[in-house]
Amino acid sequence: MANGIHMLEVWGDLACFTRPEMKVERFSYPVITPSAARGIFDAIYWDGVREKRGKENVMKPYFHWQVKRIEVLEMPRYIALRRNEVKDKVPGMQTLNKWINGTESPEPLWADGGKDELGTDQKGRTQRQTMALKNVRYRITAQIVPKPGFAQDFGKFNSQFERRAKHGKCFQQPYFGCREFPAFFEYVESENEAVSNPARFDQHLGFMLYDVFDLGKNAVSEKDKPFITLFDAYVHNGVLDVPPFDSAMVKKPGRN
Repeated sequence: MANGIHMLEVWGDLACFTRPEMKVERFSYPVITPSAARGIFDAIYWDGVREKRGKENVMKPYFHWQVKRIEVLEMPRYIALRRNEVKDKVPGMQTLNKWINGTESPEPLWADGGKDELGTDQKGRTQRQTMALKNVRYRITAQIVPKPGFAQDFGKFNSQFERRAKHGKCFQQPYFGCREFPAFFEYVESENEAVSNPARFDQHLGFMLYDVFDLGKNAVSEKDKPFITLFDAYVHNGVLDVPPFDSAMVKKPGRN
């Protein structure tokens, strides 16, 4: 599409876009967050230059996705779920590479009882209540924003994404907030092709999570801490307009 603007229609059976103030017992926003929407585009096409700085792995992305508009095609409907979640997490890429190369023995994530039969490690799984969304469908509009030094490849990035999206290709399965909630997608050529109209949904969502990464950075390290940004979100006639990341409307508490 023109000016690097692309449109996807995405849908799935379940979704959970956890409100940060209710993280222990997960409670979803009624609408997909810009962060989750960007993740769907990233899963289809995102790339950069990988470098080694000492012992640190650094990625210099060619571009980042700027979500511009989210259209809610199905009215938000909640469903209560109770899930067993693993409390431990996968280590960083440096450790994973050692496991792959055989220089270190892999350590499993224990679902029950920690590392001994008595369970003294206190790791394992925990049962949590989740207020998730069901039967979600959105139409998301996003734009490629090249990083400094890669503006000359703007057309190549756009054609690469369009080709992959039209053929249903992705580097990893897109998902709605949690990896066990897969998202399916279809490329929309133009607004004239869009068949479904936004739902009759109006709501002031309050401060909504914008992203957990600093999209303005030109290099990303696996040691980077989360960079939480928020914005005051309004859904009007089923449409959520997303301000640019550099806009003053996006609150950046972590930036001086």
